[in-house]
Amino acid sequence: MLTRRQWLAALAAAPALTLARPLAALTEASGRALIDRVVAEINTVIASGASEAGMFDAFETIFRRYADTSYVAAYAMGADGRSASDAQKRAFTDAYVGYLARKYGRRFREFIGGRLEVRDVVPATNAVEVRTTAYLKGQAPFEVSFLVSDRTGSDLFFNMFVEGINMGLTERAEIGAMIDARGGDIDAMIRDLRSAG
Repeated sequence: MLTRRQWLAALAAAPALTLARPLAALTEASGRALIDRVVAEINTVIASGASEAGMFDAFETIFRRYADTSYVAAYAMGADGRSASDAQKRAFTDAYVGYLARKYGRRFREFIGGRLEVRDVVPATNAVEVRTTAYLKGQAPFEVSFLVSDRTGSDLFFNMFVEGINMGLTERAEIGAMIDARGGDIDAMIRDLRSAG
């Protein structure tokens, strides 16, 4: 029979045990469901007739809602991130998401009159790849893929491939070049990043 002390210890441990349970594992179906939502929101923005600035704001909201922004930003900083302070990392993540929204928002603006369609899902290392097809007026269809993981405990996308071009690698090179051009000054890079894209 448990003593009062043992009961209290068991009750105290119960929330911790609940929190320690593994979260629902990423599946191809859940990865597809995430990108179905992303694509639906992107298509809504494309068809909205909003101004360029309005579209950029909408794309930034989509990135913040559905992307693993902390991972994406850390990957983009690469080795330079090791010398960055926590405050610099936070400032970079914030500036970087806006930069991505502007840069890729301009690309998605080319889709006006077109659409993205989710095509299929394939397994990847610790992730799933959700492949979509972009249909643009007057152009041959091309592939836009999203890599999705549940690293954070939620299904979020952490990379994109546009016509086979790896967004993560491309932006890592771009950010590295920006830091090098400023003599390694991370703060200067962050300031300039806020208006880049």
